[in-house]
Amino acid sequence: MIDVLFSSLGQLFTVPHMLYMVIGVLIGLIVGIIPGLGGIAGMSLLLPFLYGMEPSVALGMLMGLVAVIPTGDTFASVLLGIPGSSASQATVVDGFALAKKGQAARALSSAFLSSMIGGLIGALVLTAFILIARPVVLSFSSSELFMLTLLGLSMVAVLSGKDVFKGIAACGAGLLVGTIGMAPATGEFRLPFEIDYLYDGLPLVVVGLGIFALPEIIDLLVKRGAIAEQPCQLGKGWKEGVKDVAKRPGLVARCAGIGSLMGTIPGLAGSVVDWLTYGHAVQSAKDKSQFGKGDIRGVIAPESANNACACGAMVPTLLFGIPGSGTAAVFLGGLLLLGLQPGVSMLETNLDLTYTIIWSLALANILGAALCLGLARPVASLTRVPFVILAPLITILILFAAYQATRSLGDLFALGIIGAIGVLFKQANWSRPAFLIGFVLAPGAEAYFYQAAQFQGAEAFMRPGVLVIGALIAASLLLPPLRRSLRNHLQKRRQSEESAAHPLQEEVAPLSLGVIDVALLGSLLAGAAYMWWAFADLSMLGGIMPRLAIAIIVAACVLEIVRTVIKPMKWQTQTLSQQLPWVAGFFALIGGVMVLGFLFAAAIFCLGFLLVVARMKPVAAVGLAAGVTLFLMGMANLLTLTYPTGMLASL
Repeated sequence: MIDVLFSSLGQLFTVPHMLYMVIGVLIGLIVGIIPGLGGIAGMSLLLPFLYGMEPSVALGMLMGLVAVIPTGDTFASVLLGIPGSSASQATVVDGFALAKKGQAARALSSAFLSSMIGGLIGALVLTAFILIARPVVLSFSSSELFMLTLLGLSMVAVLSGKDVFKGIAACGAGLLVGTIGMAPATGEFRLPFEIDYLYDGLPLVVVGLGIFALPEIIDLLVKRGAIAEQPCQLGKGWKEGVKDVAKRPGLVARCAGIGSLMGTIPGLAGSVVDWLTYGHAVQSAKDKSQFGKGDIRGVIAPESANNACACGAMVPTLLFGIPGSGTAAVFLGGLLLLGLQPGVSMLETNLDLTYTIIWSLALANILGAALCLGLARPVASLTRVPFVILAPLITILILFAAYQATRSLGDLFALGIIGAIGVLFKQANWSRPAFLIGFVLAPGAEAYFYQAAQFQGAEAFMRPGVLVIGALIAASLLLPPLRRSLRNHLQKRRQSEESAAHPLQEEVAPLSLGVIDVALLGSLLAGAAYMWWAFADLSMLGGIMPRLAIAIIVAACVLEIVRTVIKPMKWQTQTLSQQLPWVAGFFALIGGVMVLGFLFAAAIFCLGFLLVVARMKPVAAVGLAAGVTLFLMGMANLLTLTYPTGMLASL
């Protein structure tokens, strides 16, 4: 075993292996920086070049890309408020808030260092799991996987803050949207709108970009400033981010461990781990007041888990030939192209290559983090550019990323509709992460529940693993309020002892309610009633998840209404007068794509926006518009992508 370890280490530091690993790292950074591409697209770009390559060299290039994409996608999440991929959605919440405070470099440096450490921990876990993972991974049945999805849903209460019922209602709405499409249990199509695009459900990329990116773009356009509200002290921020990570080794280690272990379970990687570790950071913090407003712990936690999760996903891929994520699925195809058969034979006949993969993952994480840290200072200066200049470029980038989902015009319309919902949520301070968590977990929760009920019956929920995870869920829901109540009780007791003559009266902060809150509550209740009627013909198994989501929405909305009636309520001014023109403009852009075609509409939109709204000089505006057009044409060639040509082209 020691001989094999040193032999694989020797292969790692050969010139060809290092050269191709650096190439993979650079491609991974570029793919990660461009929102919406992610590991699947990046890995697909490399597969055609693997034919005839030496396996150890090719694996170095593949591992360089796999390890670095979860690091590179942090740029878009922090600087632009756009999830670079499904695995970086939680980073947006506090990372972009820090960027708007002028602390982009701090957020980036802490994210990159956390990612590197998480990747190294993940590589260590992968090394250990190569020896012991077989019985562990095989012990998870559908019932345990179902309970793990419920554990992810339990984070909604943590992420919703004081507005718990609003957060639960948003989660229920996400669950309901996530059930659109074919029921896994019966094959029934749950399409009350009879729209062909919805037969396969909404893509995660579209929902993630719509609920997070579009509202942030519109908000910054309304403010008409730079992304950063305060000047960004890049040098100071860089050092402060490193210190932030150094002060929280326990959080980094715990989240990396969670990411590694969850990554080993097929289908539970990516955004599930992202939100789970973010929720853990909120739950374990004594002071939760800054989460969502720019708390560095909200960046460190998910970034520590991302790279570790990518390492963990290699366990089932290498040992059983079962891809642990979408990227791992393409990597599996790469192994087959190289003539390598995943499974037990990887440990018996190709153990040296197996450890070469592990060493490559560890080294690529170090190289990627170093490159990103080096780029953090110049790239963070983007936050000082007037956003009105960046807005058209980012908008086209989002349209491109959304169109990549299914390469249908329906992607763009769905993006606009979800984006409008995101604007409403943002203006009324409803939890957008809760909506996204519900959407992400709905398909898995339904499929695992059906499989557990079909194959194991009632015994499925009496298994030891199920009971342990159930206890964790109960603890995650009950311990925080109990701990908070105990702390408040002790604080009141101490204050009353110090000032017995003047007893302290409890100050009840009045709840806020606005016109958008009323509209959302009414719309959700009306939509739930319509959906219940629309799903009336579904069988019990086909309709169990939509009906559960509807029940959650109705219960949460009713409880929120009751709470506002029986407790002090403060009317809050909520307006959409400044946001509506921008939302209408986005749909006008989609209409332009339908009429003129994607490339032509994108070029006209960028040029017109930069000249009329941003008031740039014509030469600079033409140069930027041409650059966007060339980028789109280049990506079309690389990805064999055909853009919509528009109605005029068919005349």
